[in-house]
Amino acid sequence: MYSIVIPVYNERDTIPALYERVKNVIDSFDAPAEVVIIEDGGTDGSFELLKEIHKRDPRFKVLSFSRNFGHQVAISAGLEHASGDAVMIIDGDLQDPPEVLPQFVAKWKEGFDVVYAIRTKRKENIFKRAAYAVFYRILNQLSYLDIPLDSGDFCLMDKRAVEALCKLPERKRFVRGLRTWVGFRQIGLAYERDKRFAGEPKYTFTRLLGLAYDGIFSISTTPLRVAVYIGFSLAALAFLGGLLVVYDKLVYGIALVGWSSTIVVITFLGGVILSTLGIIGEYVSRIYEEVKNRPLYVVKERLGL
Repeated sequence: MYSIVIPVYNERDTIPALYERVKNVIDSFDAPAEVVIIEDGGTDGSFELLKEIHKRDPRFKVLSFSRNFGHQVAISAGLEHASGDAVMIIDGDLQDPPEVLPQFVAKWKEGFDVVYAIRTKRKENIFKRAAYAVFYRILNQLSYLDIPLDSGDFCLMDKRAVEALCKLPERKRFVRGLRTWVGFRQIGLAYERDKRFAGEPKYTFTRLLGLAYDGIFSISTTPLRVAVYIGFSLAALAFLGGLLVVYDKLVYGIALVGWSSTIVVITFLGGVILSTLGIIGEYVSRIYEEVKNRPLYVVKERLGL
C-alpha cells in the first residue's frame, strides 16, 4: 500500500485541482493507496470541502487540527497516521507536481528507502530563489549532517524510515533534517518546481525565517562554537591592546586618548555580547519547549482515520 501525506492550510481554491491530479496518480499505482490530508486549522472552509471529497472517495482521509500548528507539525502528524509501506509527502499548493510521485515509487522499488526531490528550477521571484539557495548552503556548512542542497519536504520514505522519524521526540520539527538524520539508503530525484496554483503563499518571510532558525538550531551546535570563538578572539585582541597601551606609556610616555573610539569599542562589544546571548537564548528556548512536553498538535476531527 502507498500513502500520500498532504498538509493544507487555507487552500480551498486549490483543493479541487489537487484532488483530481492526486486521484489520477493513485489510480495509476499498482497497489492500493490512501491519501492523508492534514487540515492545519484553516479558516477558509477547506475542511468542509475535504469532507465532501472524503464522502465521495474514502481513500482521501482527513485529519483536522483545532488550530494552526504549522507546516512541519502537520507533516509529522500525517506521517504518524500513514499506514503505507511507502509514504510520500507533497505540499497542497501544487508547486510540487503529483505526477512526479510514480518516479519516486520506481526508485523505491529499486531498493532505496528515501527518495527526495531536488529542485532544479523554481518559478518564484529572484529574491526568494536567492534566499533559498543561500539558506541551504549555510545550513549545509553549519550542520554535522550532509543535508542535500535544494531539497525540500517533497519525498518518499519507506515505512522503516517513517517509523524511525516518528520516534524522534523534538517539538521544533525540521522534517528534511530529521529525514537525513535517520539515514537508510537515500537518493535524490531532480524535478522542476511549479508556480503556486492559486492563492497566496502561506510561508511568509517571517515564517520562512522561523523555519530557517529551526533548521539551523535543531541540527547544529556550530552557532554556539562561533560565539565562543568570537569571545576568545575579542579577549585576545583586548589583551594585546592593553599590552600596547602599557608599552606606549612606559616607553614613550604616551597616554591613549579618544572618547569616540572608546564609545565605538564599547558599543561593538555590547553588540557581540547581546548577539551571543541571543544565540544561547535560541537554544534555551528550545530546551524550554521540550521540557514542557506538550503534544505536538490537537485534533479537532478525523475522517477515515
